[in-house]
Amino acid sequence: MRVLITGGSGFVGQRLCQSLAEAGHRLLVVSRDPEAVRGRLPRGADIRRSVLDFVDTPPDAIVNLAGESIAARRWSDEQKERLIDSRVNITRDLVMLCEQLRSAGGRAPRVMVSASAMGFYGDQGSLEVDEQTPPHDEFAHRLCKRWEDTAREAADFSTRVAILRIGLVLEAGGGSLQKMLPPFKLGLGGRFGSGEQFMPWIHREDLVRAILFLLDNDELEGPFNGSAPHPVTNAEFARTLAKQLGRPAFFPVPAIVLETAFGEMSRLLLTGADMRPKRLQEAGFRFEYETLEAALADILG
Repeated sequence: MRVLITGGSGFVGQRLCQSLAEAGHRLLVVSRDPEAVRGRLPRGADIRRSVLDFVDTPPDAIVNLAGESIAARRWSDEQKERLIDSRVNITRDLVMLCEQLRSAGGRAPRVMVSASAMGFYGDQGSLEVDEQTPPHDEFAHRLCKRWEDTAREAADFSTRVAILRIGLVLEAGGGSLQKMLPPFKLGLGGRFGSGEQFMPWIHREDLVRAILFLLDNDELEGPFNGSAPHPVTNAEFARTLAKQLGRPAFFPVPAIVLETAFGEMSRLLLTGADMRPKRLQEAGFRFEYETLEAALADILG
């Protein structure tokens, strides 16, 4: 297949592109700076600046991973708009590509797998969450909802749309662990606030496999939770990571410190959801790393 990927040069996108190339697919990658990212992508990737630049090379499938990091800076009103725009605008361009291909007498991509995030559900406390759980209305939910609603518009052009609500992505060299490891290696790690908030997580290899699974299975559409079957609380995560590193985890960070430092964005660290991948498992997907212990053992060796 010709697979169009947004966010292809990112932490998840690079590994996805490698897997797609190894499977013999042709890569169409969107990047604002093609030359800067060319060395990070498989040889032969067709890299262009805009989604609509590919109207003359119609993709068979789309994977939409683009979006500014939600934890890059405090959530001012302007930053909230940037977070929304970085996701919604490029997703809208993908829908426009589907429309243009259909209106030109051709065929729109048969499938789009579009990223969302565990933030769709908002703060769920200790409630076990699946794809049918009503969300808690807060900024993270509204951001994800607009992102998802825009992606679903591609269905108007006979494109199958699967939404993947992704948890914390774990792997060496990037993602959540990149920021966590330095203090934990020094024995300065610990829980955030009460530590009772859940942290849905997924090994990057399982996330890439889940994306490929959704691309390949024609009957799968709608929302899917992209997280391992056994989420843990923040306190459990801290203890497990410290144990894997052979270090203590005696330095909790009080909630008031995080709230003072990050403002509303501190909710990313102090709230969560016990999110379970019910629909993926019902569809037959099998995780290679079901427990945090197994994932960290693989990553940290």
